[in-house]
Amino acid sequence: MLRTQTSLSTWSQERSMKWLVLLGLVAFSECIVKIPLMRVNIMRKTRSEKNMLNNFLKEHAYKLYLTSSPGSNITSHPLGNIEDMVYVGNITIGTPPQKFQVVFDTGSSDLWVPSIFCTSRFCSSHVLFRHLESSTYWLTQKTFSIEYGSGRMKGVVARDTVRIGDLVITDQQFGLSLEHSGFKGMPFDGVLGLNYPNFSFTGGTPIFDNLMNQGAISEPVFAFYLSKSKPEGSVVMFGGVDKSYYQGALNWVPLIQPGDWRVHMDRISMKRQVIACSGGCEALVDTGTSLIHGPRRLVNNILRLIGATPRGSKHYVSCSLVNTLPSIDFTINGINYPVPAQAYTMKDSTGDCYIFFKQIRARRATETWILSDVFLRQYFSVFDRGNDRIGLAQAV
Repeated sequence: MLRTQTSLSTWSQERSMKWLVLLGLVAFSECIVKIPLMRVNIMRKTRSEKNMLNNFLKEHAYKLYLTSSPGSNITSHPLGNIEDMVYVGNITIGTPPQKFQVVFDTGSSDLWVPSIFCTSRFCSSHVLFRHLESSTYWLTQKTFSIEYGSGRMKGVVARDTVRIGDLVITDQQFGLSLEHSGFKGMPFDGVLGLNYPNFSFTGGTPIFDNLMNQGAISEPVFAFYLSKSKPEGSVVMFGGVDKSYYQGALNWVPLIQPGDWRVHMDRISMKRQVIACSGGCEALVDTGTSLIHGPRRLVNNILRLIGATPRGSKHYVSCSLVNTLPSIDFTINGINYPVPAQAYTMKDSTGDCYIFFKQIRARRATETWILSDVFLRQYFSVFDRGNDRIGLAQAV
């Protein structure tokens, strides 16, 4: 039964003794590792926008600082939103550390970065892992392949030390990509998956599971705050929740089943009229996706209702009409989560406003939606592995 009024602090008190035994901790500290994010305009069309991003990531590459927070030490380390598509941040792999910009993705489970032996065009413009320069690297006999919405890749499996801010994971299994297709123009080096282990294609233990197993975090949770408008201010945090990033109470939603960040959604409505998910559906809460995805027929209906017109693979409305467009309400566990038109549209180089909805072919008998960064910019999200649930609250 869903415990909607149970807070993370109460959960921590109930479970702390068990974690002390399992992790062998001397003291149950509440250290939250926070990684700042930066939002960059779509496509980064100007040289100044590109320089702003590069300067931010360079300046904050290894910057760690303490921020005052009641009852906790908060360590910060930077990330950035590239092309207003995906949020990326710096991690390091190896000894001495080699730095990579990766997507923190709740839709997948594996960590991978390009190998120095990669022959694809994608790798020619990205940082490559130089295995001979790491004293803690060793290669396994495994190979792997992964397919994403934006492309697919294959490579070999290795082990090494991985650092996220001041979190250190030793002997972490990860992928070294050798071949890519797709990923055109993607400005990240690799992906760091935060989904459950059963979605691992490399066959190893994911990063977050190792953080729990190695006692590196106080609570088995991570959370995202994505800034709505400012270039800076977004964060992903590990090991706890900073309440200053949301208002009101966290509304807890149980997962449909442990093993995937997928929840039941009651309906999608506009002006109090149900426009999709009429009999209930499934929703994947995915930080690695920039657009809200849904079945083709239902997305087309939403685009028709807001008066969007197709232009190539995208749909547009006149930016002068955005303030007159209605919010779209996503009802989850009996609570409405409105997404205003200002959040699901964005002006691009054409002068018109692009709609952040995309059609996908239905691969499942159950109606399924992907709630992406468009949704998560409005709502602070907590991913609770200890209780197999997601917490949502109005972001500040």
